[in-house]
Amino acid sequence: MLKVYTWPTPNGHKIHIMLEECGLREGRDWQAIAVNIGQGDQFKPEFLAVSPNNKIPALVDAHGPDGKPMSIFESGAMMIYLASKYGKFMPQSDRHKFQTLEWLMFQMGGVGPMLGQNHHFRQYAPEKIEYAINRYTNEAKRIYGVIDKRLATSKFIACHQYTIADMAIFPWLRNWKNQGMELADYPHLQAWFNKLAARPAVQRGIEVLAHLRKPITDDKAREVMFGSTQYAKR
Repeated sequence: MLKVYTWPTPNGHKIHIMLEECGLREGRDWQAIAVNIGQGDQFKPEFLAVSPNNKIPALVDAHGPDGKPMSIFESGAMMIYLASKYGKFMPQSDRHKFQTLEWLMFQMGGVGPMLGQNHHFRQYAPEKIEYAINRYTNEAKRIYGVIDKRLATSKFIACHQYTIADMAIFPWLRNWKNQGMELADYPHLQAWFNKLAARPAVQRGIEVLAHLRKPITDDKAREVMFGSTQYAKR
């Protein structure tokens, strides 16, 4: 059974969705091991052993490519690994494969970091910094525009088939209201978003551990996630 060390965040959801789309079921074929990032579970030695960057998610496959256990951190690498392991959601042609990888890198290098900063300064920062809010809200609008323009000419993000690129980007757009966005302003993106949201595997994926996640309202959780604890040498 695959073990996934995770939490119900966009990066965690990417892997949950991928596994469910591959026909696996949580509790039967893979195990979701909760890493409560508000309580500091990501700094425990047992988690750092599989994720040295102290970020979720991380995956442990008891039957790696050589038949031996293998651990993987970084959600993008995990998605590529799972696509290879199960032979799904990565196109066979070189052209479409590299298009999928470029849009996956777009998520890893742009969508995730920029929308994450947008969400932080709009929702979690202890003081409202207008410059930061404007900067990252405008960057979110730019990114939404890039995706909308792409989907005006492509059925899915990377090409005309559903790939890991779609699964990687979708969870980051679920909090569009908190990012100061309106989906109606991006009609091609909105149609694609609604199409993915209706997929049963996507719905199952975003429900994994969802009952455990609580709003970050206490100072201790804020310090663990955003304060000096995050930067301690380990």
